[in-house]
Amino acid sequence: MNTRLQVEHPVTELITGIDLVEQMIRVAAGEKLAIRQADVRLDGWAVESRLYAEDPYRNFLPSIGRLTRYRPPAEGRTGDVIVRNDTGVTEGSEIQMFYDPMIAKLCTWAPTREQAIDAMSDALDAFVVDGIQHNMPFLAALMRHPRWREGRLSTAFIAEEYPDGFHPVAPDAEEKTILCAVAASVEFVRCQRLASLSGRLRRAVARDCREWIVRLGDDYVAASVTGEGPANCAVVVDGGASLAIASDWRAGEPVWRGTVGARAVVVQIRPRLNGISMAWRGMSIDALVMEPHVAKLERLMPTKAAADTSKFLLCPMPGLVVSIGVAAGQEVKAGETLAVVEAMKMENVLRAERDVTVAKINARQGDSLAVDAVIMEFA
Repeated sequence: MNTRLQVEHPVTELITGIDLVEQMIRVAAGEKLAIRQADVRLDGWAVESRLYAEDPYRNFLPSIGRLTRYRPPAEGRTGDVIVRNDTGVTEGSEIQMFYDPMIAKLCTWAPTREQAIDAMSDALDAFVVDGIQHNMPFLAALMRHPRWREGRLSTAFIAEEYPDGFHPVAPDAEEKTILCAVAASVEFVRCQRLASLSGRLRRAVARDCREWIVRLGDDYVAASVTGEGPANCAVVVDGGASLAIASDWRAGEPVWRGTVGARAVVVQIRPRLNGISMAWRGMSIDALVMEPHVAKLERLMPTKAAADTSKFLLCPMPGLVVSIGVAAGQEVKAGETLAVVEAMKMENVLRAERDVTVAKINARQGDSLAVDAVIMEFA
């Protein structure tokens, strides 16, 4: 249960049934507090996840932009679970660099702590936000972290559990199977839709939409689809058992809901070049579903090397240049301040990672910079 009851009022309200904001307004209007301490009864458990416009893969640096999609999970009570979302934005809202990065407080309530955490995990899987980077992958990963689930927490949790920074959760063997099955079913839907379009040569679904190779991350996995339609089919992954797939997902929808075997699954689906990106339970992974002969050729494609940016100081987040601490031609020692960038009410000091000589200054005090804009170059 929440230990900061006076601050995080949504979880307090969920476990007490008392509208604290209403009580504050009434007291501010001169009324006496209508409840006594003895009237307060704690019921069940509540979890709150703060959705922030921060990139967990870049040390939680701020992110700005327009919310091209903002679709929270449905609020209300379903069975023993309550979902509540306190927010002040809508689809189309602009997240700017001048304000606090919090977008929403997503809360779940359930009779037990484990149920409340599982409900939060499901709610995060169904929460669609596009247009900015956000901390939802971290929150989703947190809900399945053993230490979090056991309640062994401290303010040093992130530093202790993610000393090298946060990275997407790696799927285990069972989760890979589920993701491959979902990816194959998505491609099955796409192929059937294409085959039904007028003006196209109708290709045999049995030949073209049944046998696939799924590239999941760096793994290549065989997947076979059986059944008459996407709402009721089965997938055999890597020669394993047949998994019944039931879903009413339609092409273009950002959330795939259904069952894989006996397991209920909610996966976020986003298109990417020649494939899809999948987000589920803190996992973020690309899937390419290819015909076997295409996969054979795809394996031969060279891997694109990352660009060398060691001679540039890049702006790590969108922000305002507060100051430039060096000049062109200056020799700088590791740890010295190069520049200060302000974003979302915080000043971020950018320091030299090694001894360098400044060759060129590309930004000036007062400039507004985009993420990865070149602030200066080194010799």
